[in-house]
Amino acid sequence: MTLRNFFLFLIIFFNFETSVLADTPSYLDFKLILNKSIAGKKAQDTLQQQLDSGIKSINSKQKNLLEEEKKIIQQKKVISQEEYVKKVNNLRKKVSDLQKSKNQLLDKIGKQRLKARNELLKNLNPIIKQYMQENKIRLVVDKKNIILADEKLDITNDILKLLNNKLKSIKLS
Repeated sequence: MTLRNFFLFLIIFFNFETSVLADTPSYLDFKLILNKSIAGKKAQDTLQQQLDSGIKSINSKQKNLLEEEKKIIQQKKVISQEEYVKKVNNLRKKVSDLQKSKNQLLDKIGKQRLKARNELLKNLNPIIKQYMQENKIRLVVDKKNIILADEKLDITNDILKLLNNKLKSIKLS
């Protein structure tokens, strides 16, 4: 092999290797980005506070209803049958309303969580696209869909830093 052929071989080899590396897929841990990004953490904390506050209120009302039930049971022999039935029906309505309130709370929190996730995705996609262009990456997959991969292909921390610089909070209401 002549010197010229050797250099030609090296040039072709290094060009091939860099093009292969550029075509190597990367992955990111989307769940980690949702949970650890500044905006994601703030949204989760806010939603958790709303849920805790709502559950606390519902538990307090439930406790009051249990006390009311005990009183009705104690009055059963003292009050008329019609009055007893009226109080029981009223209590059942309150229990039903409380259950509806609980379902509405859970539904509201679920919708807000979905909205926050979509807002985060809306801001995350352009960041990933730009990162892909700058680093000549052709494919990015979510870590949960990977069985085994080289940690060098994980771009989660890079994307997380970029997202934290761009998005500080998410409007939930």
